[in-house]
Amino acid sequence: MAYRIHILGAAGAGTTTLGKAMAERLGVAYFDSDFFYWQQTPDPFTVARPRDERIRLLQEQTAGLHSWVLSGSLCGWGDPMLPQFTHVVFLRLDAETRLHRLRLREVQRYGDEVLEGGNRHANSLAFLALAARYDDGNHSLRSLRRHETWLKALSCPVIRLDVRHHSVETLVGQLLERLRETSAQANSTSIRP
Repeated sequence: MAYRIHILGAAGAGTTTLGKAMAERLGVAYFDSDFFYWQQTPDPFTVARPRDERIRLLQEQTAGLHSWVLSGSLCGWGDPMLPQFTHVVFLRLDAETRLHRLRLREVQRYGDEVLEGGNRHANSLAFLALAARYDDGNHSLRSLRRHETWLKALSCPVIRLDVRHHSVETLVGQLLERLRETSAQANSTSIRP
């Protein structure tokens, strides 16, 4: 069976970590939406690519592949990819844990630059403030409300995972089981008279 899996959730929920682990376990290609969304600049994650270019690059990379895993959010720009998804995985994690992970990630990526007085301090504070609004933000933001609305429009199975207190290995196992279940359900539905 082909698996073209899109994994999304709030920043810091672990979409990249789980996406890479799933792709490795399945032996398929892995893609991160940030690669397509953001231009590769000396100051990363600051200049967005034009929408049409993002879609073109993503479609070029996935074209001809039987299976793949894509992590990150496509809401607001990636709708041309929707018909390709066999499964969408929505990760949930409490805000406190997410924000802790994000603060650590900012320091790991940028070091002292995110500390007070550093060149990326203001950018880091703005990013963390935006990420903190995920649970109660409106549709104009990367928010729970926006993701839930987007998920309702999907025709493929949506698998929801609460990632708190679970190792990556456990989550991969849970996801593999859920993929098998939804694939079996789809097969039994398609062969009914």
